Amino acid sequence: MGSVRKASAWLGLVDDNDDERYYDDDYSEGPESGDAWVTDPRVKVATDVAEEKGRRIGTVTPDSFRDARAIGELFREGVPVIINLTAMEATDAKRVVDFAAGLIFGLRGSIERVSTRVFLLSPADTQVISGESAAHRSDGFFNQS
Repeated sequence: MGSVRKASAWLGLVDDNDDERYYDDDYSEGPESGDAWVTDPRVKVATDVAEEKGRRIGTVTPDSFRDARAIGELFREGVPVIINLTAMEATDAKRVVDFAAGLIFGLRGSIERVSTRVFLLSPADTQVISGESAAHRSDGFFNQS
């Protein structure tokens, strides 16, 4: 396939039928076995390990106030939640922030503004460590005093 044809196929201007020549029509699929993808039992999936050790963070980008329930369920499980309200209208975003304020008050958590219309809800047993910029550190590498 020429470079112009490849570019046209990539842009979706023409059909990309070039891949068909690589498939063998005589290929026969064998019986499927459920244990075809066996992994080492010592290796755990990251999500399982994260859930066991409580190292999960939920992100929710609600479209409407109805999505506040997902925020509440995650936070009630003790999962820190990042709420991105940039896709919402201002009135609904205010309602979600009010709902989040009620959550953190009732469950003794904390709320921090990460950026414009993005908030972090932290459960009571989670400590948020705020990083300082290198220019403000007194014990930094470039401190020559």
